[in-house]
Amino acid sequence: MSVLDQIVKAYDIRGTVHDELNADVAHALGVGFAAFVRSHQADRVVVARDMRPSGPGLVEAFTRGLTQYGVDVVDIGLASTDLMYYASGRLDIPGAMFTASHNPAGYNGVKLCMSGARPVGADSGLADIKATAQLVLDGTPPAIPESDLRTGTRTEMSLLDEFVDHVLTFIDVADIGTIKVVADTANGMGGLVVPAVLERLDGVEYEIMYPELDGTFPNHPADPLQPANQRDLRARVVAGGFDLGLAFDGDADRVFVVDEHGVGLSGSTTTALLAAATLRQHPGATVLHNLICSRTVPEVVTEHGGTPIRTRVGHSYIKQVMAETGAVFGGEHSAHYYFARNFNADSGLIASLMVMAEIGRSGLPLSKLREPFDRYSTSGEINTQVDDAAAVISRISGEFSDFPQDDLDGLTVDCGDWWFNLRPSNTEPLLRLNLEAADRDACDHRVAELLALITT
Repeated sequence: MSVLDQIVKAYDIRGTVHDELNADVAHALGVGFAAFVRSHQADRVVVARDMRPSGPGLVEAFTRGLTQYGVDVVDIGLASTDLMYYASGRLDIPGAMFTASHNPAGYNGVKLCMSGARPVGADSGLADIKATAQLVLDGTPPAIPESDLRTGTRTEMSLLDEFVDHVLTFIDVADIGTIKVVADTANGMGGLVVPAVLERLDGVEYEIMYPELDGTFPNHPADPLQPANQRDLRARVVAGGFDLGLAFDGDADRVFVVDEHGVGLSGSTTTALLAAATLRQHPGATVLHNLICSRTVPEVVTEHGGTPIRTRVGHSYIKQVMAETGAVFGGEHSAHYYFARNFNADSGLIASLMVMAEIGRSGLPLSKLREPFDRYSTSGEINTQVDDAAAVISRISGEFSDFPQDDLDGLTVDCGDWWFNLRPSNTEPLLRLNLEAADRDACDHRVAELLALITT
C-alpha cells in the first residue's frame, strides 16, 4: 500500500507527520494539485495553514510543487479553515488548507477546494490529484507542456479583517444586545479568529480559554465532539455566570454550543435552531441535514415552511447538494454548519453569531430557547471494531428486513418510534452506530440490542 493510499481519505488528506505526511509527499501533492487546477483553467491558488508545528515546512514543500508547475500562490498564512474558504470564494481561486482539524498533535493534512470554495473529494478530483502525486513519488513526474514553462510566484496576503466583515453580515448586530460569552478555542485557530469577531460587538463581554496558538495542544485535544474535551468549558460557563459557551475544534470550522447551565447542545439541536432562524429570513427555503441528524431537524424545517433534504455524511457531499438544490443552509450532527452565502462552506463563527443573535432576539436563556429542538434521545456515535463491515451490515439488514431501509450512506433502518444508521469507517475496520429513540431508556435498550447483534 502506497503512503497516499493511507492518507488520501474520502474528502481530505490526513496522516501522521514524517512517516506518512512529510515534505516529499507534500511536494508531490502540490504537483498533483497544480496539474488538477491547470486542467480546470486555473493558475492561482490560495494556501493557508493552522498552528501545527509541521505546517510551515509542509506548506513550503507544497508551494514548491505548485510554483514548479506554473501556478501562482497566494499565501494567507495562519488561518481557520473557514477563513481559507472565504479567501477561495472572495478571490475566486482554488485553495489548500493545511490542517488535521481535531486530530492529535502528531497529525497534519490538507483540505482542498476549487474556485469559489467548491469541494474537492474522492469523486470530484482527489483521485486525480492522488494519481499525479503518485507519479511524482515514483520518480516519473508529469511533463510540463512547453506553453506552460514558467515558474509560479508566491505572494502574501491578509484577509482576516475582510473575513470578519463578511461573518458579521450574517446577523443584525442589534439582535445580540448584551450577552456574556466564553469560548474554548483549545489552542487552535479559533484563538485567532474568534476574538477578532467578538471584539467588534459592543454588547458582548467575552473570555477566551486556551487562546494561545499551540499545535501540541497542551490543555486538551481540540476535538469538542468528545464530551471530555468540553469539561473545562462547561465548568467555566457555570462558574463565570456566562450566557453561552462555545467549543471550537482545531481549525475552527466546527463549534459546539453549551447553555448557561453548562449543558451542551448536540449538533442536531443546533442545526434545528439555526434552520428555524434561517427559514424566518428565507421563507420556503431548502435546508440540508445529513442522515445521522436527529429526526427533529426535518420536522422543524417542515414546521417552519421549508423543504428538508437528507444527505450523506461529509462536507464535500453536502456542499455539492447545496449547489445542486439551491439550499440556503445545511447542518451535520458533527457540528458543521453550511451557509449558501458563505460559498456553501461551513463556518463555526457564523453559526456562533447566529446562536447569539437568537438568544438576544428571543429574550430567552439558551436553556429555554433550545427546548423546542430537544425532542428525542440519541446514542451519539458508537464505534465497534469488526473484521468484515460489509458482512455485518448485510446481516443486520436481514435481521430488520420487516422495516423500511435505505443505503444512502451505510444502512439506515426506520423502526417507527426509533431508528438507526450503521456506517463503515472510510479508514479503519470500524462500524459507526447512530441511534435515536423517544426517550433515554428506550435509546439505551435499543443500543444494547444493536451492539449485541453487531458483535455476535
